[in-house]
Amino acid sequence: MTVKYTQEHEWIKLEGGDTATIGITAHAQDALGDVVFVDLPEVGKRYGKGDVAGVVESVKAAADVYMPISGEVVEVNESLRADPALANSDPLGQGWFFKVRLADKSEFDGLMDEAAYDSFTKSA
Repeated sequence: MTVKYTQEHEWIKLEGGDTATIGITAHAQDALGDVVFVDLPEVGKRYGKGDVAGVVESVKAAADVYMPISGEVVEVNESLRADPALANSDPLGQGWFFKVRLADKSEFDGLMDEAAYDSFTKSA
């Protein structure tokens, strides 16, 4: 299981095969504060890399959730829709946003690993 990160503060975990789980990073949820609402994408919808796939709203601000890779949404986290605070309490676990069937696995390789993301957040 490999996790990569984007400059827009999404994480993507390749589960094996061609499916990946996507959410927002701990850095993003720290910056947003208490998450109060999430707008998740529609299952079956296809997105290109960089497309807006959802929205997360907090007591401080609203932010777009971007698709880190091209693919089709195969599942959304209904638990997160019911309890948006999961994005704060467990952003890399139970607070995941959606799962995608990848259109092009090579896009995954171009994302940041944990060390690169940590360096990116410290310099931003």
